[in-house]
Amino acid sequence: MKRSVVIAQLSIIAGIVVLINLISSRIYFRLDYTADQRYTLSKASRDILRDLDDVITVTAYFTRDLPPQLQKTRRDFEDLLIEYENRSRGNVVYEFIEPNKDEESEMQAQQKGISPVMVSVMKKDQSQQIRAYMGAVLQSGENTEVIPLVQPGAGMEYALTTSIKKLVIADKPRIAFLQGHGEPSPQASFQVLDQLSVLYDVEPFTLSDTAGIPAWYKAVALINPTDTFSNASLIQLDRYLAGGGNLYISYSPLDNNLNAQYLGARPDIGLRGWLSEKGINLLDQYVVDASCGAVTVRQQQGPFVFNTQVQFPFFPILADFPDHPVTEGLDAVFMPFVSAMTHSVSDTTVKVAALARSSDQSGLVPAPTFIDINREWTVADFNAPGQVVALALEGKMGGVSQARMVVIANGEYAVNGEGQQAQQINPDNVYFAANAIDWLADDTGLINLRTKAVTSRPIRQIEDSTRNWYKYGNVAAPILLMLIIAIVRRQRYQKKRQRWMQGNY
Repeated sequence: MKRSVVIAQLSIIAGIVVLINLISSRIYFRLDYTADQRYTLSKASRDILRDLDDVITVTAYFTRDLPPQLQKTRRDFEDLLIEYENRSRGNVVYEFIEPNKDEESEMQAQQKGISPVMVSVMKKDQSQQIRAYMGAVLQSGENTEVIPLVQPGAGMEYALTTSIKKLVIADKPRIAFLQGHGEPSPQASFQVLDQLSVLYDVEPFTLSDTAGIPAWYKAVALINPTDTFSNASLIQLDRYLAGGGNLYISYSPLDNNLNAQYLGARPDIGLRGWLSEKGINLLDQYVVDASCGAVTVRQQQGPFVFNTQVQFPFFPILADFPDHPVTEGLDAVFMPFVSAMTHSVSDTTVKVAALARSSDQSGLVPAPTFIDINREWTVADFNAPGQVVALALEGKMGGVSQARMVVIANGEYAVNGEGQQAQQINPDNVYFAANAIDWLADDTGLINLRTKAVTSRPIRQIEDSTRNWYKYGNVAAPILLMLIIAIVRRQRYQKKRQRWMQGNY
């Protein structure tokens, strides 16, 4: 090949490389192959960034010499800020500050609300503890929001976008937690409250027979009531819906005391009849499911006493969700002692969607029923698959304005409790409740952003035959692959040898 041709080809290649670098310096994009699309901005984030009118400054306080796994968090956060800057057309600006360089910088970070965390690093072949900073402060005018600790993964986008949203929102929408009928206080659902308080002012509101529900409430939550509703109170709920209000009802029509020998239907407090008038029927039947949680049982063998976990079908784990904003991103919702429900809404203008169903191996147990934790369950017990336990309704419910309603046949699935009885609950339970209320009250699309951060990936139950297929397939597949490669290589060698013998080389 002539020297001039080689030089020309190299010059063309060099020119293409320079051109690509020039284009890439002005156009920022990423290819995202992750299952949860964690490196792709959600529509909610893009919409919020596009509508920004004021400049938001993000000051990221990150220690420079972080361990490799934490350095990745810093890189991901910086990449995210670059994309925010581009999407906002320069209305998001950022800088990184090294807090560990001197005491004054550390003091500044701590005064801003960024607390250090202790991490282990290797220096000179020794493990040492250092104070690491991984937070950010967002500022717009005189308003500030703090992200004390930047979490890795999809939650990073949620924290950043919601912080920006809180800075630019003038007045938070208001949500009411109804009181006056034995409902727990909003603080009893503190995990749900934490999710909602990001964008809403959540207030307790006592429902009375005379005072109606104010229209300024974007949504009203009725969680686990136990006392009777008067007809006048139910009329107030009707008026709220007719005026375009949005109502979330989480109610248990059946007993749920695990320590009781018999469980049955609770006395009707008025809600069941009120819901049945709208075509929603809560049944006196417990949903039991082979996909379920476990209870701890004390057993004794000789002189030894120990605790063991026993699968308990009265504790269904729901994993059958439709394509709906409320359930997007959810994996498993734990809903003990849940009632079955049916719907027969006669108004064709009202859309009804089942939000959650039991698995294909589920059944129904009529109430009252005797509770036996050690009962041997058989396939015949799970003969009623796909039981509906949550519904979403949307349409004109007795008025001229569009209204929404979510009904869940369990009142305690997202309640932490109060005082010493309070306990953490399954994250997907929190997201399910928060998403449902968010869908009722919000139209910005931040539901999808919240569930984008869900990382729960429970191990799903599979048939024994399928499990064996995977097990033996993992053993046989590599051997079969090696045999195929050996046969192909041998055939190729024989063809080459034949050509050599025929003098083709």
